[in-house]
Amino acid sequence: MAELKTQRSTKSVSAFLKSVENPQRREDAIAVCDMMAKITKKKPEMWGTAIVGFGTYHYKYASGREGDWFLVGFSPRKQNLTLYIMAGFSRYDELMAELGKYKTGKSCLYLNRLSDADPKVLKQLIRESLKYVATHQQGC
Repeated sequence: MAELKTQRSTKSVSAFLKSVENPQRREDAIAVCDMMAKITKKKPEMWGTAIVGFGTYHYKYASGREGDWFLVGFSPRKQNLTLYIMAGFSRYDELMAELGKYKTGKSCLYLNRLSDADPKVLKQLIRESLKYVATHQQGC
């Protein structure tokens, strides 16, 4: 089986965040980094070249594919701020309805600006995602 391309690295999170060209995106990324660190009580780590992740868990699919991934994370992309949270928990739809302006993909939440989202709701989404991963981490 092919190895997962995005691996945890020892690169500096601080240096990465300082290198974000767009000043608003950089400010939002630093705020999300602080928020996720407080909620997870984990230090941020670089995953690949452009993702900041917090904590790790091991997953194993029925197919036999397995690996390690971060519990929650984010990436300050050029077009948006991408947050990686696990969907599927019971309050997901309810919280998403209260969040504000966003787009989603598979386990990705896209924000144009952090101010587009209600901070209380965003924090609760992160907390609920962490709980969900903690109870489902053995068999994704």
